[in-house]
Amino acid sequence: MKKKIYNILMLASFLLAIIFGILLPQLMEKIAFLGDIYINLLKFMIAPIIFSSIICTIYDAKKIKSHFVLKTVILFIIMFIISFLITSLVVLVSNIGYNYNFELIKWTGEITNLEFSQIITNLFPSNLITMFQNNAIFSIILFAVLCGYAAFKVQNGDKVIAFFEGFKNILYKILEYIMYLTPIGIFALLGNAIAKYGSSLFSLGAKYILTAYFCSILVLILVMILPAWLIGKVNPLIYIKKVLKVWLISLTTCSSVATLPTTLKTCEEDFKIPSHITNITVPLGCTIHMCGGAISFALLGIFCCQLFNIDITISKYLLMLFSATIINMAAPGIPSGGIIIGATYLSILGVPLSFIGFYSSIYKLLDMAYTTLNVTGDITANIIINRITNLKKCKRKLQ
Repeated sequence: MKKKIYNILMLASFLLAIIFGILLPQLMEKIAFLGDIYINLLKFMIAPIIFSSIICTIYDAKKIKSHFVLKTVILFIIMFIISFLITSLVVLVSNIGYNYNFELIKWTGEITNLEFSQIITNLFPSNLITMFQNNAIFSIILFAVLCGYAAFKVQNGDKVIAFFEGFKNILYKILEYIMYLTPIGIFALLGNAIAKYGSSLFSLGAKYILTAYFCSILVLILVMILPAWLIGKVNPLIYIKKVLKVWLISLTTCSSVATLPTTLKTCEEDFKIPSHITNITVPLGCTIHMCGGAISFALLGIFCCQLFNIDITISKYLLMLFSATIINMAAPGIPSGGIIIGATYLSILGVPLSFIGFYSSIYKLLDMAYTTLNVTGDITANIIINRITNLKKCKRKLQ
């Protein structure tokens, strides 16, 4: 399906859901099961996609023989965590998820509140089959990491990875088909929600989107522009001027991969960063570095906890941060893949997935900001890595 047609269908489903939810509430309640089917399909794909994506990512990371990789990954993680903390502070202070009567919609699961010791214990499964059967995401992640690392150490490990690479591509294609059902899912879920909760959902969506953009601007300034200025010695105005053309592409495509050629060209030609640094940092960042993802996870997790009156304990918050950091590296490279990852994230936290239907309807607006931050973060990381490398070269010459 062409992107323009898909976007038109998304918009149409959003508008029709509002109209039908207000005018024909009884009808929307009757077809709410279509939204349940959509959510079930998303949940069904979570475990195999997470496993195949992580095992391939870990294996590919081990293949890269460069001294840049370790410090690049460390920098990515630092930027991700800082972005997550900034967003968390904003959401916790603003309390935007409270004071909404958003009850659990046909939720049959349990809301967990694990202690830290329980979280660590549950990382180590006793049965491989039940691990996938119960969607034990943490255990699946750990197993995938170990398999990806071990495959690099054994003979013919590349053949196993080739199988999972092909399997991952098949899963992504199936997921792409499922995403075609998103307009139906939005229509059923949002229409039913409006039929039940009325106009309060409009203010809820507006607050969510405004908070996301406010956090995005803060992260852009504090995590990207400021470090590029203080560490990379790039004037903020010059930085914005050079990155502007990258932003135009990321805002329209909502894809880090589609923006990659322009990002590489900008780093090499405009910021004069050597290709041997750019060709490692930027593609690696396109895969595992997503500051926009940090905002997405922090906002979604804390907001939904507030929405469903779930206490955010220290262990719960550490679970949020840890799982967000790991899952972020395995985000599917498909349109609106953040919806899938968002559902995965909430399921790990033990939070109801009822909000995902409404989240799907506004995700396009969110994704524009998140993707733009992702590619901007790659550029800033590249500038910093280049600066650190040059400083080390100067020290060696002086010695």
